[in-house]
Amino acid sequence: MSATIPIVPVKVPTALEGDGMGCHSGGEAMLAAARTAGKSEVLEQYAKDYPRGAKTGPHDQPQSMCPAFGSLRVGLRMRRTATILSGSACCVYGLTFTSHFYGARRSVGYVPFNSETLVTGKLFEDIREAVYRQADPALHDAIVIINLCVPTASGVPLQILPREINGVRIIGIDVPGFGVPTHAEAKDVLAGAMLRYARAEVLAGPVQAPRTGRSDKPTITLLGEMFPADPVIIGMMLEPMGLAAGPVVPTREWRELYAALDCAALAAIHPFYTASIREFEAAGRAVIGSAPVGLHGTAAWLQSVGAAANVGQAQIDAAKNRILPAIQGALARLPIRGRITLSGYEGSELLVARLLVESGADLRYVGTACPRTVWSDADREWLESKGVHVQFRASLEQDLEAMAEWQPDLAIGTTPVVQAAKELSIPALYFTNLISARPLMGPAGAGSLAAVINAAIGNKARFEQMKAFFGDTGTAHAAGVWEGGQGVPRDRPEFKAETRRRLQKLLKKIKAEEMI
Repeated sequence: MSATIPIVPVKVPTALEGDGMGCHSGGEAMLAAARTAGKSEVLEQYAKDYPRGAKTGPHDQPQSMCPAFGSLRVGLRMRRTATILSGSACCVYGLTFTSHFYGARRSVGYVPFNSETLVTGKLFEDIREAVYRQADPALHDAIVIINLCVPTASGVPLQILPREINGVRIIGIDVPGFGVPTHAEAKDVLAGAMLRYARAEVLAGPVQAPRTGRSDKPTITLLGEMFPADPVIIGMMLEPMGLAAGPVVPTREWRELYAALDCAALAAIHPFYTASIREFEAAGRAVIGSAPVGLHGTAAWLQSVGAAANVGQAQIDAAKNRILPAIQGALARLPIRGRITLSGYEGSELLVARLLVESGADLRYVGTACPRTVWSDADREWLESKGVHVQFRASLEQDLEAMAEWQPDLAIGTTPVVQAAKELSIPALYFTNLISARPLMGPAGAGSLAAVINAAIGNKARFEQMKAFFGDTGTAHAAGVWEGGQGVPRDRPEFKAETRRRLQKLLKKIKAEEMI
């Protein structure tokens, strides 16, 4: 006897729907799946900490690298900290490749999964087993486990892992691309989670002292990744006020988190570390925006730091008198002459913009992938008073439109911006490797930027010569390398029109079928 088993469609979205390939389901489908799977609280907090506007769409999330790279980078740069990824194999491969490209010197842990282990809960058990196997107090102070898109959308509950195993701290975080907009903000996700854990330890009793010991002066903790020379320069600026530069957050070791919290005030050099700032405010610490860049920026920053640390005006003036003449001299010796557009996704774009303006550059546009916060308002207001258009959550399209409108002598930006500029014979510099990887603070900042920027602007004639020599070779329909015997392909607009017509016809058919 045979029977027909009815197939009842299920309307609850899962991370494996869409085109049936998990992370290819699309941001909206994965976001809905994550909420259904119990991640609503985490995602709502991310939406508050890293806002993208009321109407999110494809251009509201900047086109940068996978956000999880930020958290992975923070973990890999810390001593005695192991990092484990839980996500699709292709994502893990890309993240580990990128991390080692940027100098990681340790292995990245990975817990693989398939559709069966994901939906049955076996993946969580595998993660738990991996954490227990790695929790060796002789080797690690902490273990970080990062959920990527698919495990987050499927509700893998890292929050129910033990907080500590054999004396090793366990930090589980979700860093989905559909919840955290940029890799810069993902650094804050992990830094904030570690600060929250460390603050709870401080409240519970005595904690381990920093490797270098405690400072005998009140300290100013520095928030955001910086060029190694910048904290040293900042320390020299603070010395006349009887202050010292504290740890840089994200820290390089767990015990530095205690020293970071034990500060007189927090300097939010990178103003988008919202979760980290929340922990410092909970610890009763004052927060200062902006940074000591350029003449006006340094003067204002020293005044704010002195006020936050209850330093007398005489000492504040002494600090200004010591450093400001040197900065003024450096700006005068190495001026920048030329029109510039600037964009990036590291979070220091507004600081670089201030330095460019004070160096004499005709800066018309600065775009940053990071959001506007109260801690960036001082820089934004100063730049806007100088006629600079400031674009938060900037998309590639906006960066390119600014370059097309202002026709700069130099475009500073991300890789696709630099590529587009050079195709137009506009000199260009990659922000991450050539600008943000330089000192920005004090006299050293002014001198380092001017040299590389003036050299780049001076290359305009070389670009024009190359453009004149090569002409349209290898562009548009003839892009690529072609053998002489085959000849260069001819443009066939009639074929393009026919293909476009067929595609539109197919799309109309698909839409009509959806309405049935």
